Amino acid sequence: MNYDLIIIGGAPAGVSAAVYAARKRLKTLVIAEEIGGQSAVSDTIYNWIGTPEISGGDLAKNLQSHLEYYTKGDGMLTLSIGQRANTVTKSENGFVVTTDKESFTTKSVLVATGSRHRQLEVLGATAFEHKGIMYCATCDGPLFSGQPVAVIGGGNAALEAVLQLSAYASHVTLLHRSNEFRADAITIEKVRALPNVTLLTNVTLTEITGTEFVGGLTYKNNGSDAIESLPVNAVFVEIGQLPNTELVKDVVTLNEYQKIIVDPTNQRTSTLGIWAAGDCTNGLYHQNNIAAGDAVKAIEDLYIWLKKEN
Repeated sequence: MNYDLIIIGGAPAGVSAAVYAARKRLKTLVIAEEIGGQSAVSDTIYNWIGTPEISGGDLAKNLQSHLEYYTKGDGMLTLSIGQRANTVTKSENGFVVTTDKESFTTKSVLVATGSRHRQLEVLGATAFEHKGIMYCATCDGPLFSGQPVAVIGGGNAALEAVLQLSAYASHVTLLHRSNEFRADAITIEKVRALPNVTLLTNVTLTEITGTEFVGGLTYKNNGSDAIESLPVNAVFVEIGQLPNTELVKDVVTLNEYQKIIVDPTNQRTSTLGIWAAGDCTNGLYHQNNIAAGDAVKAIEDLYIWLKKEN
């Protein structure tokens, strides 16, 4: 079967694109490992427009339900959940998307593959991966109830992790390499008010220590070069994201950070017939609402292109 469109990704961008594509009656396939994206593990989301607060799990369920609503009836929308798209290649009549199980042909592609956590690159990071080095405060915070933990980072994600962990841990220490935080002022204010939190700025993590599991860390004071030790039982890493763009590196242009370069007016990539939206692109800001909006923008442009070209 040759699809009009294949959407790769099941987070807000991919789901928004699928809903709009279905309403335009495009023969569409959604390929995603799961629905919800990174937000699915969030404890509470306060900025999903139209919903004052919602858990990440409930948001994922809502996205899944909205998708399934459009799979009924005319069969224009098909879901392939649980598969990973590995490559996108050009073909005579469009593109071939290959997963770990099969291949599909399509006239157009929307890449909404999001991003993944950036990992630490210090001594001990590899040895203690998932042995105290963690990436989800919501998922793993309760495992360290009554224990001292650390958070690495200085943006919203890092400070939100501190807020969540402070409810479980005996003490939370945040280490940030700069003097200023990148997080929202309200979030910073909330964190500063917590009695069991210490904020260390202008420091550089140098090593993760321990035996079988994390037992501590060392860091350098960037002002004095003094090396300090800190006993902790877990290190939660919130130092940014890496885009999931390996599958299209040979068919679209990426920037120096491996993000897909798009035209912000219509989300087109360098390759005619491929659009991209969300955290995998070089868009300046990355939020669920922005990803959803960019995906809708892409479908509007994609639909016009399909009607003209086909």
